Amino acid sequence: MDYETVDADAFGRSLKGIGLNLLVRDVQAECAFLAEVFGIRSHQVTADFAIVTYGDQVFQLHSDGTYHANPLLNLVPENPPRGAGLEIRLYDSDPDAAVQRAEAFGATVLQVATDKPHGLREAYILCADGYAWVPSKPKS
Repeated sequence: MDYETVDADAFGRSLKGIGLNLLVRDVQAECAFLAEVFGIRSHQVTADFAIVTYGDQVFQLHSDGTYHANPLLNLVPENPPRGAGLEIRLYDSDPDAAVQRAEAFGATVLQVATDKPHGLREAYILCADGYAWVPSKPKS
């Protein structure tokens, strides 16, 4: 599928399994963060929406304004962290490199790259909307 040209109807009909959609204050800023820190690609980026790909995984970003008629918006806190309790795990990302890029970007690093007992080396990085992004890879 060409994520740069697919229309909304065809894109929506193509979605299967579990989907991830993040409500963010600024779609374009979130796309810049994801690209700079994790090398994640964004498609059809507008002020309201983006299709986002990480490897062969796809998810979406929507601005708060697109949820004006959705009851979920009433539950979104005014102040971050919005995503408290949610970890978005990126199993194919180098946590050490991501921490360096996050610090240069000005993002909040909650935990530097650390070897964990479950066999992964991982870090915790917050985006401006408070979602916890967890780049990880198997320990060496």
